[in-house]
Amino acid sequence: MNTSTADLLLWVAFPYVCLAVFAVGHVWRYRHDQFGWTTHTSQLLEHRWLRWGSPLFHLGTFMVIAGHVVGLAVPASWTEDAGISEHTYHTTAVWAGSVAGVAMLTGLGMLCARRLLTRRIRLTTDRSDKLLFPLLSATVLLGISATATHNVFGGGYDYRETVSVWFRGVLTLQPQPEAIGGAPLLFQLHALTASLLFAAWPFTRLVHVWSVPVGYLVRPYLVYRRRATTPALEARPRRAV
Repeated sequence: MNTSTADLLLWVAFPYVCLAVFAVGHVWRYRHDQFGWTTHTSQLLEHRWLRWGSPLFHLGTFMVIAGHVVGLAVPASWTEDAGISEHTYHTTAVWAGSVAGVAMLTGLGMLCARRLLTRRIRLTTDRSDKLLFPLLSATVLLGISATATHNVFGGGYDYRETVSVWFRGVLTLQPQPEAIGGAPLLFQLHALTASLLFAAWPFTRLVHVWSVPVGYLVRPYLVYRRRATTPALEARPRRAV
């Protein structure tokens, strides 16, 4: 099967450029901006929206990432060997993915609304946030739209035969652009915006993902002891005048 120049640019050159920027950008960011390697939290400026939006977004994100790892990195033959039928896998993936996507989108919407509607938060928004939030929103919306259009309300589409094959080919340095070239447009746009998100990652607040305090789980306990209090000096008897 002949591969067009456009397919080579979109599904081979572009992903590798984004991955290269992802890797080199993290090295550059760590060497030149270690003090900025944080979430840039604005909790002190506003916390009511953040209290609900942040947990929803992060919980939904963890679920979405787990679903993508299984759906893209694990071949269909592996799940079948594990005793999971194709029907069971797709039914679970569609509904669990839909719940995770809605939670992630709801949390992200609250965080975006918080940033737009709260003046103090809006004034602290830097250029990287103005790039990150629209790009992240587009990626999430395209992913949910692709799932809803083809696998919830549509006749069903097995992305593990196309998008997953392309994804694994990129990771193993054996790209197969023809695998995703025939995929539905929404899946293709979702893959392209996700690639852009990886390229923007090292220059935004997303770098805080690599600073998760995992060491707290294995570090020894800290023992705190109460400082010994010195007994109060007895009152000296007053001298008779």
